[in-house]
Amino acid sequence: MIFKFTKKYANLLSEIKQRIRSAQYEALRTVNKKLISLYWDIGKMISNRQQGNSWGKAVVEKLATDLRKEFPGVQGYSVQNLWYMRQFYLEYDKNAKLQPLVGEISWAKNVVIMSKCKDLLEREFYIRMTKKFGWTKNVLIHQIENETYKKTLLNQTNFTKTLPDKIRNQAKLAVKDEYTFDFLELGEEHGELELERELISKINRFLAEMGGMFAFMGNQFRLEVDGDEFFIDLLLYHRYLKCLVAIELKIGEFKPEYVGKMQFYLAALDNLINVKGENPSIGIIMCKAKKRTVVEYALRPTNKPIGVAQYKIVSSLPANLKGQLPSPGQIEKLLSAI
Repeated sequence: MIFKFTKKYANLLSEIKQRIRSAQYEALRTVNKKLISLYWDIGKMISNRQQGNSWGKAVVEKLATDLRKEFPGVQGYSVQNLWYMRQFYLEYDKNAKLQPLVGEISWAKNVVIMSKCKDLLEREFYIRMTKKFGWTKNVLIHQIENETYKKTLLNQTNFTKTLPDKIRNQAKLAVKDEYTFDFLELGEEHGELELERELISKINRFLAEMGGMFAFMGNQFRLEVDGDEFFIDLLLYHRYLKCLVAIELKIGEFKPEYVGKMQFYLAALDNLINVKGENPSIGIIMCKAKKRTVVEYALRPTNKPIGVAQYKIVSSLPANLKGQLPSPGQIEKLLSAI
């Protein structure tokens, strides 16, 4: 008897594969939590034994040697890693907020965050973003080195008044003030078409810099309105926000008239392209430079969700912005949305 592959069978296969993937993910998640818990306990034991005793480098080196003899082939018991376990326990033991979060990401990513970030709110940001967006270790390192924490909190959008409550804070965290395209082979002087082509040719790197939850929908995306054609430079889709994201590339300084053009694109996308269940489309105007006050005034009267960012070929957060982060209370409110 020849079995016919019907639509019902295809649905069954799809459901089973999804269930297997879900089980695999849950198994990995459980193993990771147990490993983090183990390293926490080891760090605690080392720390407690050191109190009142003159135990130092020699004892930890001896521990590492003996543990590797007892558990040959098991990685994780190097001298450096044992010191990380001790530091891990000491740094998070008194922090009731971060303590449960650290078990949600891998040990390697915890070590990266612990080593490179000293501010607790910054650590919370990267832990939550890593968990939410599934950043790999390399992507996490890239995000930290490019100061994504600061660039996200300093972004300029009008989302507070233009987006529904359910996605407002998440959207604010999806747009940065500055994007670093250090992977592009562009000279200081380049055209918009040249910039677009370079981004498309390195689309994976571009999407990683955008934050890792974007899908590429097309470039020079065509809209037809009343018989006329219009083209959006780049169109993305944010998987978590469930909305289209239109990007306009500008090689010069931001101009207020760019906002009017973006509002038109977003209105057309919402009316012609959006499907049922999707949230309002978002626009990002990406310029080579911008004046913050000009951007603020240009966005103030708009009724469509728009953010204005700048791009750099080399990472460089302006010195005059480094002391302008929101208050800890405002940052905590934003992070609670992740």
